[in-house]
Amino acid sequence: MLLREIKNIFHSELDVLYGKDEVSSFFYMLIEHYFNLERFVLAIQPELVIDKEQETVIFNALAELKLEHPIQHIIGSSHFMDMDFKVNPHVLIPRPETEELVRWVIEDNEKAELPLAILDMGTGSGCIPISLTKYLPNANIFGLDISLDALEVAQENNKIHGTKVEFFQADILNLNHKNNYDIIVSNPPYVRELEKAEMQKNVIDHEPSIALFVPDEDPLKFYRAIVNFASRHLNDKGSLYLEINQYLGNEMIEFLQKYEFHTIKLKQDIYGNDRMLKGIIR
Repeated sequence: MLLREIKNIFHSELDVLYGKDEVSSFFYMLIEHYFNLERFVLAIQPELVIDKEQETVIFNALAELKLEHPIQHIIGSSHFMDMDFKVNPHVLIPRPETEELVRWVIEDNEKAELPLAILDMGTGSGCIPISLTKYLPNANIFGLDISLDALEVAQENNKIHGTKVEFFQADILNLNHKNNYDIIVSNPPYVRELEKAEMQKNVIDHEPSIALFVPDEDPLKFYRAIVNFASRHLNDKGSLYLEINQYLGNEMIEFLQKYEFHTIKLKQDIYGNDRMLKGIIR
């Protein structure tokens, strides 16, 4: 079957669900992943034919997309900080906003003269600490998560990228830990239940609720624990970096001030939403 005909089928089946541009992106991601074909291949070889076995693979992917399975789960990986990370339903799919948080940490600390001790709280796939290791090679970096399934994915990504992040299981809400750090970073659950209506079905149905949602009546429950912990376990002049709910920026600033953080900075993401917060202790 002609590859361009399959592309047309993708659009006829999926455009209503995702939009034309998104469907094109899905199609090219799939042919690159499964067939090692570049996105411009049809411009060079408009009559390119794929065999029956390849047809089966690509149409199976189409069927999953029709069920609104995330494209990252279909191909088993997600691109983040110029790297590919293994993902599955046990971990959040890395977002561009989180990449902005990571780049902020790197920009602030890439010229540090002494090795830094860094902790990522709620590490999921390990994309934050593994990325930091690549760009801050002298740092000693750790990641914790309550989910053993998530930590298994993180350890696999650690191995894939040849990094040496130390991962361990712990509950952010009940953390008994003695070590101190120069930097603590976290992208904890922060989506209120009332905000589900704003979210895509493929996120709600296929990504771990434990890593996404917080009760409407207590949306800062994880931040309370993280900021409390950071206030006691950051070294002098240590920094806390957080990804936050875009609607709760002012509340988060006040929260950090209560714990005597200073030089607090609120940054917007590429979409213009209040998304990142940094504070320095003492």
